[in-house]
Amino acid sequence: MTSNPKVIVAGAALTPFNRRKDASNFRDWAYHAFDAALTMSALKRADIDALFVASESDFFTMQLNPASILASDLGLVGAAITRCEGGGASGQIAVHAAARAIQSGSAARVAVVGVDPSASQLSGDTVRALYGFSFDAWTDGMTGVSSSALYALSYQAFQARFGGTDAHLAAVTMQNRANARDNPGAHLPRDDTGQDIADSPMIAAPYRRLHCSPLSDGAAALILSNASALPESRKAAPEIAGMGAANDTLHLGARGDPGQFTAKTRAMKRACAEAGISPEQIGLAEVYDAYAGAQLQAISALGLSDDVFRDLDAGTFAPDGRCPVNLSGGLMGQGAPVGATGVGQTATCALLLEGRYHAALQPKHAPQYAVADTHGGICTTSAVTVLKQGGAR
Repeated sequence: MTSNPKVIVAGAALTPFNRRKDASNFRDWAYHAFDAALTMSALKRADIDALFVASESDFFTMQLNPASILASDLGLVGAAITRCEGGGASGQIAVHAAARAIQSGSAARVAVVGVDPSASQLSGDTVRALYGFSFDAWTDGMTGVSSSALYALSYQAFQARFGGTDAHLAAVTMQNRANARDNPGAHLPRDDTGQDIADSPMIAAPYRRLHCSPLSDGAAALILSNASALPESRKAAPEIAGMGAANDTLHLGARGDPGQFTAKTRAMKRACAEAGISPEQIGLAEVYDAYAGAQLQAISALGLSDDVFRDLDAGTFAPDGRCPVNLSGGLMGQGAPVGATGVGQTATCALLLEGRYHAALQPKHAPQYAVADTHGGICTTSAVTVLKQGGAR
C-alpha cells in the first residue's frame, strides 16, 4: 500500500461523443466538460494548480499547442500546464501525470481535460492513413498497413491460442451497443443483431464494420484533488487507488506472442500492487475496445478472467454480471474521440462508483473497485487506473 496522499476524483464529466455538425469545435467541448466537472467538485477556477491536456494529434485540433489555448479558454491563467500524448493511451497517461503531481506535493488540485475532433476535422480515409503513420511510419504508414489489419492479425493469434468464434465477437458488439442505448451521450446506440453484424462489410478478417469503433468528436474532464484540499462534501468521492503503465515491442512480429496484450498485463500488475488488491476484486471495468476482439484480449490481459470466452458466455461481463464491462458502451458504443477516451473512462468509473451515472446503467450495488484501461497502438503503450469507492477500506 502507498503512503502517498489520497487522490480524490472530485469532479467528472463528459460531453456527448458523436460526429459534430453544429459548427462547435474542440475548444467548446473542452470548456463544457471542464465547467461541469468543476461544478461537481465544489471548487473554483482559482483553486486549480495545474492543467493536464490529452490530445492525440495536432492534425485533429489543427493546434500545435492545445494546452496553452485551453488554459486560457478555461480561465486557468497562472496554472502549470502540460500536454500528454501516447496515442490511444493519451487520456489515461494524462490522468496518471495529474495524480502523480498531487502525490508528489507539487499540486493540490488539478484539472485533466481530454479532447479530440477525431470525426469532423478530417475525412475518414485521412484519419485511417494517419493512424497507420502513428505505428511505425516506415514499415506501416508508408506501406499502407492499416490499424484494422494489425488489430485483426493480433486477434487471430489470440483466437488461435484460446479459441473463440464469430459468435463471441458478435456478443461483444451487441452488448456494447445495447449498453450505449441507455447512455444519452453515446455515438452508436444501436440494436445490432447477429445477422446485421454478419452482413456488414469485411474490413480485416475476422473484423467486419460493425465490430469496429467509430471516429468521434468529444471531450471529458476530471478534477483531481488531494483529499485534504477538498470541501467536506467531496472528501468521500472515489479515490484513484493505483496506477500502472508499461510498453511492449512496437512490431507484432517481434513479440513472443502477438495475440497477448503483455503491456496491459504488466500495467495492471503495477496498478493492483499500488492499490493493494488483486484483479479478482475488480467489480466493473471500462476497457479499450477499439475492435470487438480487443475487448476480449483486454479482459484476459487484465486478469479479469482466466477463460474469457467461457465467462462471456456465462454473462460475467453483462450489466448484471459479476464484473460488468463497458457499461458506457465502450469505444464501440459510446464512441472514441482519442484524447478524451482515457479521461472519459476514468470519469465513467468514478461516476459509477459514486452512484451518479445514467440511471439505467447504474449497478444496484456499486462495487468497491473499478478499473479504467486504455492503450495506444496494438497495446504498445498501456495505462491502467484502479479506482476505489469513496470511504472504502
